[in-house]
Amino acid sequence: MNKDKFIIKGFGGKKTLSGSIEVRGSKNSALPVMASSILFKDEISLKNIPQIEDVFKMSEILNDLGVDLEFKKSALKINSKNIKSFDLNLDLAKKMRASIVLSGPILARFGKVSFPHPGGCVIGERPINIFLEGFKKMGASLEEKKEKYFLKVTGKKLKGAEIFFPVQSVGATETFMMAGVLAEGKTVLKNCALEPEILALGEFLNFCGAKIKGLGTTTLNIEGGKLLSSRGKIFNNIPDRLETGCFLILGALSAKRLRIKNCQPEHLEILIENLKKSGVKITKGEDWIEVKGDDQKKDREPFNVKTHEYPGFPTDLQAPIVVYLTQAEGESIVFETIFESRLNYIEDLIRMGAEITAWNPHQIMIRGATPLKGRELEGPDIRAGLAFVIAAIIAKGRSVINNVYYIDRGYERIEERLRKIGVDIVRSSV
Repeated sequence: MNKDKFIIKGFGGKKTLSGSIEVRGSKNSALPVMASSILFKDEISLKNIPQIEDVFKMSEILNDLGVDLEFKKSALKINSKNIKSFDLNLDLAKKMRASIVLSGPILARFGKVSFPHPGGCVIGERPINIFLEGFKKMGASLEEKKEKYFLKVTGKKLKGAEIFFPVQSVGATETFMMAGVLAEGKTVLKNCALEPEILALGEFLNFCGAKIKGLGTTTLNIEGGKLLSSRGKIFNNIPDRLETGCFLILGALSAKRLRIKNCQPEHLEILIENLKKSGVKITKGEDWIEVKGDDQKKDREPFNVKTHEYPGFPTDLQAPIVVYLTQAEGESIVFETIFESRLNYIEDLIRMGAEITAWNPHQIMIRGATPLKGRELEGPDIRAGLAFVIAAIIAKGRSVINNVYYIDRGYERIEERLRKIGVDIVRSSV
């Protein structure tokens, strides 16, 4: 893990940022599509892939299995014809939660797979029983030993099954959608997640020969078949809606005029509507959003937030919106419904001057507006790390943000892009 840190000189609440900033490709879309390469008999080509730590880690895991990868800037080619192992590397997989999506395509194609309990950011318990029970329903046997789960198909292939997810899980929906593509017979998945990244994956698989019906709904019907063929189709990765949301919140707080390019505004309707009601001037086009600061200072209206599965308010934007609400006049309540430890970062915002009261591990009340002061902060995870960057930008004075490694996991060279719109930020390894 690198020891880099960001040093940021804040603007003390002034609206100074201007220009345009471009959104990179979605991390949460790129990772499952990379995993889907195992379902193919030929090479797949991807573009608009972000050059971030999580993508590099998924590449390492695939390469360790024997998969060939060729990365040229944001373009990626993957060929699984030489795959030689079905055991996910213990050390690599434990560092990244998304590694578990590989279990579906590997088990479906080769009839066996082993993997450790997946790691990632410490934002709460993330049980994998939903995965293990689902694979059992599809005919796999399970053995646990030496920090790993070993799954093996008792017949020649996974069997199609009806699986009801007790919670809407993005990872489980993607994993079992891919498993069903090569399973024998029909797989029915119920209470599926609806995130745009799932739709993008499903549409790509269907173009390449999969038979998935119900995309965009909570019930998926999948007819199992043979290995897929890319047929020259290039997967054009969708823009990262979470990065878009962070830029939008930053612009709402500190921009004279900021245009966010290469994005899909329809993926962020709930955030856009809340910010508009709060008094933020927002216009949007097909692939851009523009935020314009008011020449006359006006109070921002507070609002309440309850995180929810898509199309509800994203849990991954909860920390950035809390920073915004510290600058709204009045009281706001934030209810985190997805992860029980995702509010742990608020103590650092309180040290910066925010007035936040924790009611319980899931609910906080914010009283604003309170000016923030620069501090030294420890980025605890990907999303809170970038929220700290936003807080440091609007604060008065100098802030140092450690654990930049976490931010690098989700955001490509973020400091370079922020400098172009006027942020005083430098990366230091000293």
